[in-house]
Amino acid sequence: MESAIFACPAAWKPLLPIDVKIVSGAAALAERSWDLVALTPDGLRMAEAIRCRLLLAPGECGVLSQIQAERVVTYGLSPRDSLTLSSLQAPVLCVQRTLPRLDGGVIEPQELPLSNLPFPAEELLPLLGLRLLQMPLETAGKL
Repeated sequence: MESAIFACPAAWKPLLPIDVKIVSGAAALAERSWDLVALTPDGLRMAEAIRCRLLLAPGECGVLSQIQAERVVTYGLSPRDSLTLSSLQAPVLCVQRTLPRLDGGVIEPQELPLSNLPFPAEELLPLLGLRLLQMPLETAGKL
């Protein structure tokens, strides 16, 4: 599975799943078709073209004209987003609807308590979503 995160903050690098490629240039992102691409908010502003099976993008992404994705999962603080936080004080990741997995499985709606985060949970939503969509189903509750 070819997964990438675009415009990843340097401080997140040790937190990424081991097989996720960090892509920093729009041309490098556009030159191949990916299984999974996670866009940070900065990545959304810089992306020019993306081809992927599954796109994880900020909820405020609007219409993405140069992006070809079979499925889009949005993250953010809006109730319309697929991944959000149901609490900011004691962060809880909320999966608001059934999410597709690249292996053909799904992640059912649920709430996952988060603890010991190195940064505010709302900043980490793209990283948390990427980890959730990639990890084996039996460990998905242990973000």
